[in-house]
Amino acid sequence: MFRDDFVWGVASSAYQIEGKDPQDGAGRMIWDNFIEEGHIADGKNASVTCDHMHRYKEDFKLMRLLGIKAYRFSVNWSRIMPEGTGRVNEKAIALYRDMIMTMKENGITPYLTMYHWEFPQALQDRGGWLNEESIQWFGDYATVIAENFTDICEYIITLNEPECFVGLGHLSGVHAPGMKMGYKETFQIAHNALRAHGQAVINLRKHAKRPIKIGYAPTCSMAYPETDKPEDIEAARKVLFSFYNPISNWTWNVAWFNDPVFLGKYPEVGLEQFKEYLPKITKEDMELISQPLDFMGQNIYNGYIIRAGADGEPEFVPLPDGLPKTAAGWPVNPECLYWGIKFIYDRYRMPIYLTENGMSCHDIVSRDGQVHDPNRITFLDRYLSALQCASDEGVDIRGYFLWTFLDNFEWEKGFSERFGIVHVDFSTLKRTAKDSAFWYQKVIETNGAILSANRPVTPILFMEPVFKQMVWGGSRLGTDWHYDIPGDDTGECWAVSAHPNGDCTVREGVYKGKTLSELWKEHHELFGDTGTKEFPLLIKVIDAKKDLSIQVHPDDVYAAAHENGSFGKTECWYVLDCEPDTMMVIGHNATTREELADMIHGGRWSELFREVPVKKGDFIQIDPGTIHSIKGGMMVLETQQNSDITYRVYDFDRLVDGKPRQLHIDQSIDVITVPAVPASENIRTTDGLPENRMNLLISCDTYKVWKLDVNGRFSFEQEYPFLIMSVIDGDGLINGQMIGKGDHFILPCGYGDVNLQGKMKLIISTV
Repeated sequence: MFRDDFVWGVASSAYQIEGKDPQDGAGRMIWDNFIEEGHIADGKNASVTCDHMHRYKEDFKLMRLLGIKAYRFSVNWSRIMPEGTGRVNEKAIALYRDMIMTMKENGITPYLTMYHWEFPQALQDRGGWLNEESIQWFGDYATVIAENFTDICEYIITLNEPECFVGLGHLSGVHAPGMKMGYKETFQIAHNALRAHGQAVINLRKHAKRPIKIGYAPTCSMAYPETDKPEDIEAARKVLFSFYNPISNWTWNVAWFNDPVFLGKYPEVGLEQFKEYLPKITKEDMELISQPLDFMGQNIYNGYIIRAGADGEPEFVPLPDGLPKTAAGWPVNPECLYWGIKFIYDRYRMPIYLTENGMSCHDIVSRDGQVHDPNRITFLDRYLSALQCASDEGVDIRGYFLWTFLDNFEWEKGFSERFGIVHVDFSTLKRTAKDSAFWYQKVIETNGAILSANRPVTPILFMEPVFKQMVWGGSRLGTDWHYDIPGDDTGECWAVSAHPNGDCTVREGVYKGKTLSELWKEHHELFGDTGTKEFPLLIKVIDAKKDLSIQVHPDDVYAAAHENGSFGKTECWYVLDCEPDTMMVIGHNATTREELADMIHGGRWSELFREVPVKKGDFIQIDPGTIHSIKGGMMVLETQQNSDITYRVYDFDRLVDGKPRQLHIDQSIDVITVPAVPASENIRTTDGLPENRMNLLISCDTYKVWKLDVNGRFSFEQEYPFLIMSVIDGDGLINGQMIGKGDHFILPCGYGDVNLQGKMKLIISTV
C-alpha cells in the first residue's frame, strides 16, 4: 500500500488549458509565434483551448467533487512578466492568487510549476535560452514567484521536462520555438537551463515568505530489463544512465539532466563522449546547478527493453509484436515505471513525486451522455500498480499526478489527442467526467487499495497436460483429441493436476510456466478456502485400448495411515466413448469379507467380479472401496481426488518386460467395501439433460461435478473456491477467448461473470 500521506493529484500546464483574454495584459510567448507559423497538426490555436482562465472556479469545484487532493499546474511566465523581465502584470498575479486560493477552498493542495514551456517571446527575440542572460532572467522570474505566491503555495517546481524543450524546441524543431540548432548550441542551452534552475532555487528560498519545498521535474523514456536476471537488470540500469542514443537525439538522456542537479556533476561518460560540443563548465556552474532540493519529480509514460548480450554489453530488444499502444501511438508498458522509478531512486536517493503519467485515448461521448474509457482505466491501474510495487520495495514515492485533468491543447498535436479524465467539448466547452475520473476517485478514497496490485490476478488458467504411457494405452488422445502425445501407447492425459507424478503448467498469461503446485503455494488466494493442504482434485482423460487392471482405491483414513498421509481416492467417470454393448466391472458379488478373501486367493474372478453395461454419456461414481475396471475401447474423463494410490486386485496375468505387474492383494482385501453397493447407485445416464444449464451429476464430500451443454449463449457467476472446466466436444468462446475440445482450464476464486458462447459440451468440477 501507499504511505498514509501519499499525495494524489492531477497535472496540467498553463498554455494548454488557460486560453487568452485581450484585457489580461499577458505578453506573447514562443508558442503564439509557432502556431501562427502553421506548425500545429490540425491548424488550431490556443486562444480559447479549455478557457480555464475564466472557468477555473468551476474546474476546481469539479476537482473537489471528483476527490482530487492536489493539483500540479504551471503559471505562464509571459502572462506574469509580459516582456520576460522587469514589469510585472498585476492582473496575472491577481488571477493566479485567486486560482490558488480557490484550489485551497476546495481542499486541493497547489503544486506550482514555474516553467512548462511558456517562454516569453520578448526574451526569445534576445536569444532565448541560448543567451546566458537567461539564467538571470529566470532568477528574476523566480523572485516574482516567491514574493507573490509562497505565502499561499508551499510546493514549487522549477523546470518541467528540459529534455523536451531543449530537444524538441531547439534540436529537432518539433516544438516552439521551432529551432534546428547545432549540437554546440543545444548543449549550451541545456547548460543555461540547468544553471537557470539553480538560480531560481536560490531566489525562491531567499525571497520566500515562509519555508517552502522545491523540486524539479525531468522526463525520459525508461529502460527496463527483459527478464529478472541480474545481468539483464544491470544492463537496463546501465543503458538508462548512459549515452546510447545517437547524437542527433542526444537530449533524451536521464543522467545528463539529473546528475548535475542531484549529484553535482555531469556524468563522466557524457563529458568524454560530447566533449567537442560542450561549453565551458566551471566549478561555480556545478555549485549553482546542484542547489539543494526537497524532492525530485519524474514524468514517465513508456519505456524500452534491454537485455545483457553475449559479450556482456547491453542489447536493445524489440518491443513485442502487438504490444498495446495509446491513441498517441506510445507503447503501454508499465514495467518501465516500476524499473525506472527504482533505478532513479537507487541513483539519486531523493523523495520522488511521479509528476506526470497518463494516456491519450480515442474518447467518445456515448448516447447516454457519458464517456466510457476502459482502456485508460486499465492503463492507470497497471501503471499505478507498478508504482505501488516499487513503493512497497522501499522507493520513497511521495505522490502521483495524473496527466491530465481536462482534455486540452496538446502542443503541436492541437486538439487531436485527449489525455484528460474530464472530456471537454471544444465547441461548447462543456466538461464531462469520464469513467476513469470516477475510478481514480475510488483509488484516491482507498489510497490505492482497489488497484489490481492489491487484488489477486484472476485470469483463466489454461493448463498444459501431462501424458502417461501405459501398457493398456492407445493413440486416440492424438488422433481424436489432437494432443501431441509421446507414443501410441498413451493411456492418460493428466489435464489438471498438481500431483508430483504429473504437475501441469499454466499455458499462457501472467502465470505462464508456473506449475499448478507452485500456484497453490505462491498464490493460494486463487483457489479459495478448500480446507486442504494440497490442491484437492485431479482431472484425467483416459484412453483404454485394452482392459485396465481390476482395482480398488482406499479412503482418506486408510491412505493417511498406510500411504504416508496421502489422500485416498474417490473418483468419477464421464464416458466419452465406448463400444456398443460394453460391459465393465463395477462392484463384486461377495457377501462377507471372508468370502471376498476366499474368492481372491482362489482366483475365482468370474464369480467375484460384477459386470454391468455402460454406454457413451453415462456418468459413473466410484467411491473408495469399489472394485472397478475400465474396458478396452473406452475413453473417459475422470474427476478424482489428487491421489495416485491404486491397489490392483487382478491384472489378467499380463506381463511387462517379462514380469507380471505388482498386485496389492492384502491392501485390496482391507479396503474393498463388503457387500458392494447396488450398481444402480454408481451409474446414471446424462441423456436428455437440458442445454444451457449446469446439470449437477454428483455432490459428495470430495467434489461436485456438472455437465453443461452450451448451445448459443450461457452465463453464470463463478462463486466457488475454483471451477475446473473441460471441453469434451465442440468449440466456442469464454469471455471472448476461444476454447474447444481438449481445453482444460481453471476459473479462479473471485473470477466473477462467465460468458460462454458456441456449441460445446463441458464437464465442470469443484470441491
